[in-house]
Amino acid sequence: MRTVYLVTRHPDVARLAPALERFGYSAPAIAPERLAQEDGGTTADVVVLDLRDVPPAAFNLLSESYAEAGIVLIVLAGEEQFERVTADLAVDDFASIPVNAVELAKRIERALWRRHGIDSENFVRCGGLTLDLSNYRVTVANESLVLTFKEYELLRFLAMNAGRVFTREQLLNRVWGYDYFGGARTVDVHIRRIRSKIEIHGHTFIETVRNVGYRLVAEAREE
Repeated sequence: MRTVYLVTRHPDVARLAPALERFGYSAPAIAPERLAQEDGGTTADVVVLDLRDVPPAAFNLLSESYAEAGIVLIVLAGEEQFERVTADLAVDDFASIPVNAVELAKRIERALWRRHGIDSENFVRCGGLTLDLSNYRVTVANESLVLTFKEYELLRFLAMNAGRVFTREQLLNRVWGYDYFGGARTVDVHIRRIRSKIEIHGHTFIETVRNVGYRLVAEAREE
């Protein structure tokens, strides 16, 4: 289940939570102060941000950190905030207030697809590699594979950010957490194990970027 944060102090937005839950999302309504306490390390997949509650300076910091983390950001704007919704605004989508819950759910679905390739059935597909996010299953060319939890979480993060290069330190922070004290060697070991399981039938999915880190290619090349 995907987690959508409704970041607002306003009841008209907070009351959208039950409707989004009926569309299959976990959708807690939280105050902007709680989001600030997470310091960009939110576990949400999507953040729906009420611009009525967030000043421009704070918004710029949030949007930058979410873009780096691959988190979908959708903003809601009242009439007074429309001038802030410029062509270069760093968001995945926006909707005007009052918001229709069905429309917002569809915007979330489309934004997840554009950014991560997640379809309406909660699958991520990268060439012959498929991740079933609802059931924690991984298949390559329709062949089911067995991964440990951390292997799955690391592969999921790379697949949901296909094409982007991440350093070992970034992967440690995003998958193991900021309070993990293990070294970068942990990432290398897990990448090697994942490769041994998914790179079958001539497929190569994970590329090593020398002196930088790793990325998962959006379309697997065959060797």
